Amino acid sequence: MASSNFTNLADHLARAAVNFASGTFKVLLVTSIPSAGNIDAWVNRSDVTNEVAAGGGYATGGIAQTMTVGAVDTTNNRVPVTPSNIVAGWTAASISAVGAIIYLSTGTAATDKLISFVDFGGTITSTNGNYGITYTTPLYINA
Repeated sequence: MASSNFTNLADHLARAAVNFASGTFKVLLVTSIPSAGNIDAWVNRSDVTNEVAAGGGYATGGIAQTMTVGAVDTTNNRVPVTPSNIVAGWTAASISAVGAIIYLSTGTAATDKLISFVDFGGTITSTNGNYGITYTTPLYINA
């Protein structure tokens, strides 16, 4: 599966539950790619079943993720929301992950809102080194 916004993001936006300009966002790492059914069904962080286990420099729940809202693209009828690259988010880490999940942090897993799954295109591993994420495209919010 390629990178994808969670289906419930549309509901979160329609109910004004997510504000990319002022919300507190985090990113966590996952060991397997969510299925299409997971992308449709998962709503909150507590739904995630494939997060990297704590240890080896990784703490469950992930780390802070900065988001930037771009200008409206009237040609493609969308707005780009760009996550900032995580240069060395996890240091001295021994981690293997196939992707990441960006979410709005509300303080508890049961209410944290899932935003997007980012597919790394394969397993990325660090052994007692820095683990970061380089994003290649924004998350697009389509009209």
